Amino acid sequence: MPHFIFSFTRYSYLLLFGFVRYNPFVIQLSAASLFIESMFRGRGSHRQQQEQEQHEQHPESKINELRSALGPLSGRSLKYCTDACLKRYLEARNWNIEKAKKMLEETLAWRSTYKPEEIRWHEIAAEGETGKVFRSNFHDRFGRTVLIMKPGLQNTTGMDNQMRQLVYLIENAILNLPEGQEEIVWLIDFTGWSFSTNVPIKTARETISILQNHYPQRLAVAFLYSPPRIFEAFWKIVKYFLDPKTFQKVKFVYPKNKESVEIMKSCFDVDNLPTEFGGKATLKYDHEEFSRLMVQDDVKTAKFWDLDQKINGNDAKESRVSCLA
Repeated sequence: MPHFIFSFTRYSYLLLFGFVRYNPFVIQLSAASLFIESMFRGRGSHRQQQEQEQHEQHPESKINELRSALGPLSGRSLKYCTDACLKRYLEARNWNIEKAKKMLEETLAWRSTYKPEEIRWHEIAAEGETGKVFRSNFHDRFGRTVLIMKPGLQNTTGMDNQMRQLVYLIENAILNLPEGQEEIVWLIDFTGWSFSTNVPIKTARETISILQNHYPQRLAVAFLYSPPRIFEAFWKIVKYFLDPKTFQKVKFVYPKNKESVEIMKSCFDVDNLPTEFGGKATLKYDHEEFSRLMVQDDVKTAKFWDLDQKINGNDAKESRVSCLA
């Protein structure tokens, strides 16, 4: 699910690590987690693995079966449920038709009320003033969209707009994926981050629900560059909040750890990678320039979802006034 991911602030910390409070009870669970980990090993028989590999190589029959189970679709739901989309939900539920159907129907219900495709930049532009999360101007070696997070630059406290910014940027990253690519890469820079901010339970639950249930198979890999050591103490516990497939995609990278650095280099050309992630490039966030780009992308989004009349009306005017003045 996300895979994950997206503003790595109080809520996006939950995206990668689930919800955990720093207290003695949590620390006491670390030993028990080692026992639980042993129970998770060996899950899935060799036969099940073979069946999954077969479905991945020849997914057409399962996709058709899921589409039949969903029944007639129309409007945005029909546009959303492409074969590639159905395949992602099947993969997220290990090719189980009933589970994939339930998951997808819940997403369609969520999208019909939350309307992520209708969020416009001017509505959440204030969240991006510090550059705490934004779409980079470079791709990884495989052409995938890269989202950069800098939790140390948190600038707001309201949950609603933080969540809307997160959803907006995920939708935007997906919109800008090149043909043949379906996954997003996350780069998280912990410079300036502190552990003093508490995470509201409501925010945690909503974050986990949206990222893992409504954007399955969208995370390619999440690189946590030089995170505080305290994260390691939590990791043995909180990783069980994540889908096993997602867990495998979260990578800790430390500048002095050659193995972890090599994993990152396998995905990025160091000449394109910003210096804060161990590369050679200089990357400076320009809010005005990024706002212009997002306003242009709002037009693309509206056209994709047949919402031209909205973006060509008041929304476009408000975007120009709010972001580009």
